[in-house]
Amino acid sequence: MRIGELAARTGVSERSLRYYEKQGLLASDRTRGGHRDYTDRAVDRVIRIQELYAAGLNSAKIAQILPCMRDTDGGPTARATPRLVSELTTERERLDRMITDLLRSREVLDEVIAAAAGRASPAPAPAAAAP
Repeated sequence: MRIGELAARTGVSERSLRYYEKQGLLASDRTRGGHRDYTDRAVDRVIRIQELYAAGLNSAKIAQILPCMRDTDGGPTARATPRLVSELTTERERLDRMITDLLRSREVLDEVIAAAAGRASPAPAPAAAAP
């Protein structure tokens, strides 16, 4: 499939798809005319890349992780190493800290909103369990 079709099927811009290729996250063949040609598996790959970006990972970390994942279900392959598991665990801990900080910021913001509206501070919302 051409880049436009891949973009339409994944909701990712053509510019982003080109960037993914430049970063080594996505591969394509070339037609005789020099156009990018992707396999159907590229859809799963792009979806996986988007999920990893949404998790807060950068392209270098994603490039390290992708070879260790199966595109169709996101599960690990035999190439996942203990070092990678350790790095991913560290990344998850970083995300947990960010979630905690965001929840704390939301509580402060709720108090400021309540004070600005002339209301008593709302009861704190139950803390969300860290994923």
